[in-house]
Amino acid sequence: MIRHRRIALLAPLLTAVGVLLLSGCGGAGHLESSGATPTAVGPIHLWPDLPPASATPNAYGETDTEQVPGIKVHGGDVRKLNPVAVVQAEVKAHPNTYSGEDGLYDETVRQLATCKQKPASCPVLKPYYRDLTGDGKDELILGIRMPDQNLAVRCYMLAKDGGLIRIMSTVDQIISVDLAGRDVILRSVSAGMPGYEYRTAWSWDDHQQAMLPTRDEIVRRKPGGESGGKHPGPSGPGQTPPSPKKKPPTARPSATLTADAP
Repeated sequence: MIRHRRIALLAPLLTAVGVLLLSGCGGAGHLESSGATPTAVGPIHLWPDLPPASATPNAYGETDTEQVPGIKVHGGDVRKLNPVAVVQAEVKAHPNTYSGEDGLYDETVRQLATCKQKPASCPVLKPYYRDLTGDGKDELILGIRMPDQNLAVRCYMLAKDGGLIRIMSTVDQIISVDLAGRDVILRSVSAGMPGYEYRTAWSWDDHQQAMLPTRDEIVRRKPGGESGGKHPGPSGPGQTPPSPKKKPPTARPSATLTADAP
């Protein structure tokens, strides 16, 4: 009997709901059209008869990886390393060729030798740490100040033999450096294009075993100096060092790193 009573009570309620629904459709019980659906435009392949490239594409970032001679990571923790000693070890390994594209200026090398006596003028900035490779271990991120507002940005990971491997190296006139998740995002000066800046996201590539410039874009800067648009990736907790002039790569809400002297 209880079941039949519930059905009897529900019948008028359902009828009332039906009336309300019909009255909301077009005002007279009719459905209203939202207009024509835009026609989807698919991608068009231009110049399909172009011959395939005969040369192998450059493997960007491949030459940026190198084991740092004489550096051992005690306890497997890169936080225990002396950042200045890491850079000095690389300078010592390349005494005659270190002024290359991603190398250091002679003036910077001379300043390295006085970091103990004059820490305020030491070109090696405060180090940062982040798991960039996804292996659960932190990598070491260094910024090195150089003349002409250039900044060298380098990342290092723990080697299987307990040594240290450089997995990223670039030099630019950098506005800021951000950590966004596992990406290192560089904002740098756009030479010859006032009001614009370059933004490059460097990400770990497991095949190359290096950090590669996976996203590169030119962004319009807002009047106040802030860049327009969003970071090329989502961001996470972290901090940022300033850097140097953008050149073509050989390269979760985001957090900004500040480049302070160590």
